[in-house]
Amino acid sequence: MTNDSLIFDFQAQQNTTQWLVINDGVMGGLSKGSIAMNEAGNGLFSGFVTTENNGGFSSVKYAVSKRDVSHFDAVKIRVKGDGKIYQFRIKSDQTKEYSYVSEFKTSGDFETITLPFADFYASFRGNKLGIPNYNGKRIEEVRFLIANKKDEDFALEIERIWLG
Repeated sequence: MTNDSLIFDFQAQQNTTQWLVINDGVMGGLSKGSIAMNEAGNGLFSGFVTTENNGGFSSVKYAVSKRDVSHFDAVKIRVKGDGKIYQFRIKSDQTKEYSYVSEFKTSGDFETITLPFADFYASFRGNKLGIPNYNGKRIEEVRFLIANKKDEDFALEIERIWLG
């Protein structure tokens, strides 16, 4: 793995201070998520999502230094989930309100998941937008989000995020 392909490696960086949790409380919801280092040296994004009070999501984001990614065609994530569906989101421009979204299902085991740039669709507040999919040219932010329209506990262990 080259330095220009690495987005974040919890094993190497051993902290979560650059990650920001955003829960549905920004809209009045009551979901609770957090990120912390676990004993294995990975980031653990975990909590509880509730649809109560018009809620239903929890997320954690990392601001990437503006980066040209045009010589890559996918994001790869090394994660251990809980069998639930999560979203990985990319912002190509932090001044835009929308993100590009790709969903992935976890298996309960550690796995490397490849998310091709061409599969990321534009979304704002859970609504798919009628604009082209992600063009794979620039990244300024990445985010993990859970929003399965039901009340549930969640836990996603994150080892590494890189470009491929």
